[in-house]
Amino acid sequence: MQKNIKTVVLLGNILLCATTVAAAHTGSLVLSAPESQRNDSTDRRHRLEELVVMPFKQEKDLSLSPIATSTFNAGMIKNRNITDIKDISAAVPNLFVPDYGSRLTSPVYIRGIGSKINSPSVGLYVDDMPYFEKSAFDFNLSEIDRIEILRGPQGTLYGRNTMGGLIKVYTRSPLKYQGTMLRAGMGSYLGIDADAAHYGKINNRLGYSVSANYHHTNGYFKNHYTGKSVDEQNAASGRIRLEWRPSEQMQIGYNTNLDYINQGGYPYAVYDPANGRIADVSYNDPGRYRRLMSTSGVSVNYQAAAYSINSQTSFQHLNDRQAIDQDFTDEALYYARQWQSQNMISEEFNIKSNSHSRYSWLFGVFAFWQQIDNCVWLDYLNKRKRSEKNYELPTQGLAFYHQSVLQDLGLKGLSLTLGLRYDLEWARMDYSGGMRQWTGTETDGTGEKTTPLEPFLSKLHFGQLIPKVALQYSFPSSGIVYASVSKGYKTGGFNTSFESPEQRSFKPEYSWNYEIGAKHPFFDNRMSAELALFFIDWRNQQITQPLPSGKGSMLTNAGRSQSKGAEVSITYNLCKGLTLTTNYGYTHATFLDYKKGEADYRRKHLPFVPEHTFTAAANYTLPHPFKGVDRLNVNVDYNGNGRIYWKEDNIVSQPFYGLLNAKVSLSKGILTLSAWARNITATDYVAFYFESGNKKLAQKGKPFTVGADVQLNF
Repeated sequence: MQKNIKTVVLLGNILLCATTVAAAHTGSLVLSAPESQRNDSTDRRHRLEELVVMPFKQEKDLSLSPIATSTFNAGMIKNRNITDIKDISAAVPNLFVPDYGSRLTSPVYIRGIGSKINSPSVGLYVDDMPYFEKSAFDFNLSEIDRIEILRGPQGTLYGRNTMGGLIKVYTRSPLKYQGTMLRAGMGSYLGIDADAAHYGKINNRLGYSVSANYHHTNGYFKNHYTGKSVDEQNAASGRIRLEWRPSEQMQIGYNTNLDYINQGGYPYAVYDPANGRIADVSYNDPGRYRRLMSTSGVSVNYQAAAYSINSQTSFQHLNDRQAIDQDFTDEALYYARQWQSQNMISEEFNIKSNSHSRYSWLFGVFAFWQQIDNCVWLDYLNKRKRSEKNYELPTQGLAFYHQSVLQDLGLKGLSLTLGLRYDLEWARMDYSGGMRQWTGTETDGTGEKTTPLEPFLSKLHFGQLIPKVALQYSFPSSGIVYASVSKGYKTGGFNTSFESPEQRSFKPEYSWNYEIGAKHPFFDNRMSAELALFFIDWRNQQITQPLPSGKGSMLTNAGRSQSKGAEVSITYNLCKGLTLTTNYGYTHATFLDYKKGEADYRRKHLPFVPEHTFTAAANYTLPHPFKGVDRLNVNVDYNGNGRIYWKEDNIVSQPFYGLLNAKVSLSKGILTLSAWARNITATDYVAFYFESGNKKLAQKGKPFTVGADVQLNF
């Protein structure tokens, strides 16, 4: 299997390299990943004269667009010690990323819209390359130029699985940054980090970058049955990026990234909601998660005077393996193992206007092919039985989209945005499964198969129109007010647990998002403020329900929900070097129509949706604070979440809690020394909760940790 994996990855990279060469010789046109303005006071690399290229589908600055957004630039990422997507949870209004206990899945919720089990409801793009699986979401964010979070449906431009919103991550451009960075750090629980990156250019038109990262921790939680750590972790990643400007009009880029993680996981223990206590982790069989992921992309952008033509070709391979003690006790009862392999190829092509006339337009087409092979074993150890499931899930998709923007509609500054997308998708599941009963003393293959399930083939076909309308007024002072209506859409799929043919699949779900908002600078641009009010009608909701027999669960289109709330973001440069930031989000998300057996959950809160999110942060930079130091930077931030209901019945919940973090950096010449601390107040909270059988299980939040690192920039 490892040989096949390496072959697939190698072929994918060869294919993309060949596409790059062909583009250079034939003049085919592909978009390079966009870059933001750099605001990193601790980075000595200098900026080069740049080709101004708007993001792949973006027509103007996000701060002037009728979309609720949050952006983290490279300086904010470094100063706030952000290392993965979970670190921005609560730092963005109405964004929540619970800690599942391993990198197997990273469910993301925005404004109450999210998914814990099946395909994500919030999209992720890295350098304009799509990531479709939640198992690919959790990766190291070293050498990242900026992160953009778009709240609300983005289906018109991005299609499937962006019903709640979109996260866009951009790496650094070697045509903008030059130099070498070396960093090493150590923290609590034997946390070790090492980073290296080099940005160079062969000439003024050809740049390259190479970066690598390693992370280790002994883990935060101990398994009291084995006496060993539950969640130790080793992770490594590497990235290569090339950018070429053969002419003033064309820019070609190539990105490839390899990411590996090998970790223990699932520090779950029995939880008593009455007193809020979580027992010690204690189970006999080890929990593990291992993932190898390779992502590569070729992009080209061609800019003429009146239009630009863009293309993005991407390939992703993901192979992972999970093992978990599903009874979470010191008895040999249930042990589950899962193997997954994914290969995905996507191509996106668009053409958009560059003119500054009253009318601007964008036309695009997107196509993808995805193959997922999955194998799941569940061992009933005390009964000497094993349930085996094998399924292949090939999926193909094709979409056409358009967006028009009309400016100065009878009033200077008044504009109208009209968007429409048509998504087509074809999916198939080849399934086989059965129950193996062992009659001997070993469980390594000797035995006989009983109650076999006949293999079957299921097919699905989806088609969906996804519109958007936004009305915006731009003030002469650069502020805007807007109102928008947009449709969100999430594709249907297949169940792997079922008891009848009609339970094998579930249908798509969709939502309508109604939003009004305002963005405006104040006090000579020293302060910026953003406000958004939203109302979401969520229909045909995909909800997990138990099988009629009670043995397992499946997804059905069983619910309809409503989410409404508000978001406020304020950034204020109080004085030279001191920036204050505060964000607040309120979400009231409830079921309108949902029954599970005899239980009626109308008016109950949706699980995994914080009612409130709050952030307050202060960043202070002082040049030459004392002799021998060039710069002092201090960052303090407080992030709060709550109340979070863990199940549809709303019986168990996590009240509002907050985490206080800080980082201090001193720079002298090429040297930067930093010290950081997380969860300074040692706040106890539940990071994840679920029920299995008759047991209530929970995972504690990360404890107080401290660390320090040293960085060299040449």
